Amino acid sequence: MDDATGLPIALEPLVTRVLAPNPSPYTFTGTQTHVVGTTDLAVIDPGPDDPGHLAAMTAVIAGRPVRAIVVTHHHRDHSPASRPLALATGAPIVGAAPFAIHGERAQTDAAFDADYAPDRVLEDGQGIAGDGWTLTALATPGHTSNHLAFALLEAQGGTGALFSGDHVMGWSTTVVSPPDGDMAAYMASLERLKGRDEAIYYPGHGDAVKNPRRLVRHMIGHRRQRERQALRLLGERASALPELTRAMYAGLDERLLPAAERSVLAHLIDLERRDRVHRDGERWAT
Repeated sequence: MDDATGLPIALEPLVTRVLAPNPSPYTFTGTQTHVVGTTDLAVIDPGPDDPGHLAAMTAVIAGRPVRAIVVTHHHRDHSPASRPLALATGAPIVGAAPFAIHGERAQTDAAFDADYAPDRVLEDGQGIAGDGWTLTALATPGHTSNHLAFALLEAQGGTGALFSGDHVMGWSTTVVSPPDGDMAAYMASLERLKGRDEAIYYPGHGDAVKNPRRLVRHMIGHRRQRERQALRLLGERASALPELTRAMYAGLDERLLPAAERSVLAHLIDLERRDRVHRDGERWAT
């Protein structure tokens, strides 16, 4: 993929991509903002609140009316620029529900955009439309509790496209971090996507996914393999979460181990709910 930040790339007649300048081990080359439409527009996942990225989006918009600023979820690499972009364009912020801080969720980390405040929350099946395009929300919780994907029926010659946010990405599997992330919900959302027929996915990070059903099947298989791996290792020896994660992800870049640990915890919580594992203090066992 062309990873030049700020450079508009026409992916197809209705879709232009602009890459934000926020590469990292967790965002790959950066967050991809997608601009949908020709005469009037929707801006999907405006990304971080960065002046250069805002200028790049403004250049792509080129004075055309923006019907909506659409947000898949409330992570800081996806939603903060919604606010300055709304001020600049007058467009409403729509999409994922605001982050509800209560109970355990009050312990979330800096990844969350606490100031995200949509003008309109889209429920599953609801949509927005412009001249020649329609975006329909698809609830895909798991990576976050409020994650939405958006289907564009008019894309790719009528076979459709899906803006998959961080639920399905073109470079890596997503992190599922409890308590907001939920492995059971994530797997159910993947199963839901497996039954759909969009020809291409445009993710928040990484290349466009040109055979999405095959990738989704692979992702389901990969998570099931990780679950079996955890059960096998815990059957051999009770382990604390850091020890188990290092055994499951031998050789992983040290910078990514905290994220891997969160996904392993999500698997363990799911298995605990299904009475497959139990915990005793800091240690887990079958």
